[in-house]
Amino acid sequence: MKSLWAPWRKKYLKQNQDLADGCLFCDNLQEDLSLDNLVVYKAENAGVMLNKFPYNNGHVLVVPYMHTSSLEDLPNHVIMELVVLNKLVIRCLRTLYNPEGFNVGMNIGKAAGAGIPDHLHMHILPRWSHDTNFVTTIAELRVIPEEMKNTYYHLQQMMENNDLIR
Repeated sequence: MKSLWAPWRKKYLKQNQDLADGCLFCDNLQEDLSLDNLVVYKAENAGVMLNKFPYNNGHVLVVPYMHTSSLEDLPNHVIMELVVLNKLVIRCLRTLYNPEGFNVGMNIGKAAGAGIPDHLHMHILPRWSHDTNFVTTIAELRVIPEEMKNTYYHLQQMMENNDLIR
């Protein structure tokens, strides 16, 4: 059996343990679109934001505004909007970065690997052949070829100009 090691997540998990009040997702999604909060798009029931500690370029989170840890708690119309937002994000990422594939999913609960287990969210991760290599394995280092601010502005502009949601 092979293992996927992600030692850089420790910093992310530690940051979230330090949040004594509120919810990072709820707080960020209440604000305007901003590089500071990484929110690139807002729809009626959910928002799209960059992952602050991405596995790859273009690692995006789709987050419902409703604060819940359970998929079963979300109304069907919110779940449908999450899926449509996934479609929009994938379309935009495919145009921007030409990935060979995508990982799309959610980790529900701490035991499943959720870094923020109290607020359900979906991950969209563009993938390329050989995007994880020996540097990640031996040096605990990720190579992300584009600055996050550039990813933010490219994705934000493309999503705002797309009419899938409207």
